[in-house]
Amino acid sequence: MPPQLRLNAVAFVSPQNHPILIRTFGQQEEIKYHYIAHTSLDVIDERITAATSSKSTDCYLGLLYVEDVAVYGYMTPLKVKIIIALELSDTVVRDGDVILIFRALHTAYRRSVANPFLRLNAPTESNTDHATLVHAGNSKWKAFQRRVDEIARAIGST
Repeated sequence: MPPQLRLNAVAFVSPQNHPILIRTFGQQEEIKYHYIAHTSLDVIDERITAATSSKSTDCYLGLLYVEDVAVYGYMTPLKVKIIIALELSDTVVRDGDVILIFRALHTAYRRSVANPFLRLNAPTESNTDHATLVHAGNSKWKAFQRRVDEIARAIGST
């Protein structure tokens, strides 16, 4: 993985378009990345509609758009969307490198979902109207967050 890539944020979004997890790395504004995740959903829906007409089975959705970060998308076979925001730089970002990041994040999610004691998309008692920080105090949930943080550290983002 080239050391020039810098992951600013990652978002996991449920098939119903509810945020499962939005993590920012470094000194980033979290609300900005909530906005980026939600605006990315429109682009993802357009790509999915276009992909269904062409019978594409690729999970990687490519570069969604560029704002002050480069936003990439990925959708798992179970329709969970993973969105990453990479810092803009003069370096050429290869799709292969981005796909490796998505595969690592997808594996972390898949391992967490395989845990029968962890429900990632149910609201907590203290936060019943919003599912962003589901089971935030649960040690299994923290393990999923740690896996995501480890991936970011491996890329060199934290």
